[in-house]
Amino acid sequence: MKREELGRFLIPQTVIVVEAMQRIDSNAKGILFVVDESEKLIGVVTDGDIRRWLIQTGDLQGEISHIMNKNPKVITCRERKRAKEYMEKYLITALPVVTKENRIKDIIFKEEEGGEENGELNLPLLEVPVVIMAGGKGTRLYPYTKILPKPLIPIGDIPIMERIINEFRKYGAEDFHATVNYRKSMIKSYFSDNISDYTLNYVEEDMPLGTAGSLTLLGKELHKPFIVTNCDILIHADYGDIYRYHLESGNELTMVTALKNIVVPYGVVHSTEKGRIHSMEEKPKLSYFVNTGMYILNPELLSDIPEHTLFHMTDLADKLLKEGRGVGMYPISEESFLDMGEFEEMRRMEEKLNLKAE
Repeated sequence: MKREELGRFLIPQTVIVVEAMQRIDSNAKGILFVVDESEKLIGVVTDGDIRRWLIQTGDLQGEISHIMNKNPKVITCRERKRAKEYMEKYLITALPVVTKENRIKDIIFKEEEGGEENGELNLPLLEVPVVIMAGGKGTRLYPYTKILPKPLIPIGDIPIMERIINEFRKYGAEDFHATVNYRKSMIKSYFSDNISDYTLNYVEEDMPLGTAGSLTLLGKELHKPFIVTNCDILIHADYGDIYRYHLESGNELTMVTALKNIVVPYGVVHSTEKGRIHSMEEKPKLSYFVNTGMYILNPELLSDIPEHTLFHMTDLADKLLKEGRGVGMYPISEESFLDMGEFEEMRRMEEKLNLKAE
């Protein structure tokens, strides 16, 4: 690995969480190695470590030194031939090769050593229902949606809804439900010719019921925690881990959230009493977690949704929060959330998936 490429995986311990998430996004390997001033290895941090920190604290400004594992597994240059054996023994996917001074000379990744990237066959969503909200008109995507319903708008040469289903299929999901309204016959016609190894049932709305209201139409079919997703998003994350987190957290509702960084395009002025300026900040960056439109719900929540009424998932979350009930979040990075709700975001989705717009 060249020196400049190696630098994508090395960070100082003073880096804050939000910056580490961006660095992990850029290297696409889910891991960073922490070095001191003399570039000696002192720790390792993964996207999972960061996620656990955020769930526990919600602190995006904490230094990475508070999160890192201070005893990372390493291998010396002389032992390099044993890398695969070492990685299998300790169940790790990235192994730094260090000098006798404990400086990183190279990083070996599991796939480079011929390991199975996904390990043993794992289908954590095999019996988990997935509900896709496909009934909206997609007004933000006019004039495309004057011709096609939003679920059938292609990203590359595959409709967005089919891409969503394909992502869930990787984790074994085979029980799909789609709430449909606008141009529903086109959606049903397309999938009737393309379904092979999963089932897709339709929930037809006679009137718009919102992203939660339509769930009351299939309540009798949902007997275990289920997943709800908008039809215009793609989430690049471990769906099995998201589902496991919901089950273990005790939440009634878990919302998948994504980091969103916003740069203020001006110099910001901070003042005190009597209009005195005490500091200025040039183009500061604000960081928030936003709702992606993917949720995991306990089936009992269906009784909290009014029938025959326009009611959104955010209305349900607000209701539960006011009642002091369990609503949690599963945080993912900014680049793990792709939204095609607007033209600019649709182009970004195509670029992220390495596709050319038709």
